[in-house]
Amino acid sequence: MEIVQKKRSNIHTFSFEEEYFNFAFADKTGTGNTDIRYADFPKKFSTRIDQNDWLKNVGYLWCALGVFQLGFAMYSGESLSGKAFWLSVGLTALVWARFSKVVYTVFSTEEGSVFVIQGKRHDEIIDEINSRRKQQLMRWYGDINAENDLETEINKFNWLVDQEILSREESNTKIAQARLLLSDSFSSSSDLLN
Repeated sequence: MEIVQKKRSNIHTFSFEEEYFNFAFADKTGTGNTDIRYADFPKKFSTRIDQNDWLKNVGYLWCALGVFQLGFAMYSGESLSGKAFWLSVGLTALVWARFSKVVYTVFSTEEGSVFVIQGKRHDEIIDEINSRRKQQLMRWYGDINAENDLETEINKFNWLVDQEILSREESNTKIAQARLLLSDSFSSSSDLLN
């Protein structure tokens, strides 16, 4: 499965494999790609905004100049013809700065940062990654490991709650099963020693 996001010169491609996804990007700064296991995808994120601040600031300046020219012309009784030129240029610059702004949701991983463009398919991409993350973590850690001690299993299931993989009720059920299984295993091994 592959999802592509495009906004202006930014192209972000998410290719979903069985055990990992590939994040590839191409923008005005260059290109790159990285493979990230679903289990390594973080819950926390930040927001990044790329915009042309120079164009926005000069747009405000031109708007202020245009308003000043119009106000001065009205105050002095001059003709208003052509006095709104800078105001219209400034408004055009502000609209263009707004249109060219790109907002990202950024997830930082050990393999690199993942930038999801806020817009079309944003939620679909994050939902797909999180769904596969949950499946992967459940495959790896969702079952009781009889080779571990009870404390390790309790910590594991509490960690899965912190990672929002299991609910507290599901974790409590798994812990109760681990207590039963591991206490039976402990009694059996004690009987063998005696």
